[in-house]
Amino acid sequence: MQRFLNTLYVTTQKTYLHKKGEAVEVIIDDKVIASIPMINLDSIVCFGNIYVSPFLLGACPEYNITISFLSETGKYLARVQGPVAGNVLLRKQQYRISDDKEKSLEVAKFFIIGKIANQKTVLQRAVRDHGNKIDSEKAKKVIYKLNRNIDKIETVKDLDKLRGIEGESAEDYFSVFDELITSQKDDFKFTGRNRRPPLDNVNAMLSYTYTLLYHDMISALECVGLDPAVGFMHRDRPGRLSLALDLMEEFRAFFADRIVLSLINRNEVSKDDFEITASGAVIMNEETRKKLISTYQKKKESVITHPFVEKKMHMAILFHTQARLLARFIRGDIDGYPVYLWK
Repeated sequence: MQRFLNTLYVTTQKTYLHKKGEAVEVIIDDKVIASIPMINLDSIVCFGNIYVSPFLLGACPEYNITISFLSETGKYLARVQGPVAGNVLLRKQQYRISDDKEKSLEVAKFFIIGKIANQKTVLQRAVRDHGNKIDSEKAKKVIYKLNRNIDKIETVKDLDKLRGIEGESAEDYFSVFDELITSQKDDFKFTGRNRRPPLDNVNAMLSYTYTLLYHDMISALECVGLDPAVGFMHRDRPGRLSLALDLMEEFRAFFADRIVLSLINRNEVSKDDFEITASGAVIMNEETRKKLISTYQKKKESVITHPFVEKKMHMAILFHTQARLLARFIRGDIDGYPVYLWK
């Protein structure tokens, strides 16, 4: 039996969350708009000025509910969770591998091969489905480069060189990302990846979607007993959950990027949904953030067939399946980490 691990996203400013009986009650402008049984929740994500009662904060760990606090634009701020789950032997082995640069490299290769392979597939699908709307030759040149970079990874001997290949591949991939935008070209012009802060509409959407994905990776890793802070490709840094960043690499292109592209190409967002702050950052308005979150959640309900475990599952379960497979690899139960390759 598989249980769907549900997440409550709260974006409306000045929303008040509190515990009533065995449920989370959501109040806006003194009106109760929802009451959600705590047993149905895995996590709560609060964006911006959201109030959470002390009793709810205290009760959530008893139900294994994690509460994450992010800025209104999606920057991670803090997290409230209960006792750490998982087998201490698994975490100790994770720490041993992370402390060994050669072993870390071998694990990191899986993540980056998965990332680049899925970037390549996204471009291949674009050429196949929209060849008459995009510069196919330009995209094919990048596909060729990505293929070569996957081959190069086999002979890489240190993490810095691997990061160099990953960075080069990302630059190549995003150099043709604008080609994948087939509608509203003038309003959603993409000239390159930028963040902290995002400086255009497309980057604002990408950064926000990556934040949602990052949160799901944290939850998946914690559920299987791994430490989200100790990674292999991304090294230890205060305030950064490096393993969550590692795990999300394979999902960026085919899951997160395609959500953004679909919203733009289907005209479900427009230039009027964005505003520029005094600092020059481009942010989505509240309704657009809600729309993106809704699309993200619906995407998680789509069904795929996992080639390694040979089962059909929702995307939401895929996140946890990949975390579980990573845990099995770290324990030594399987010989390699089977990244999910989108077809």
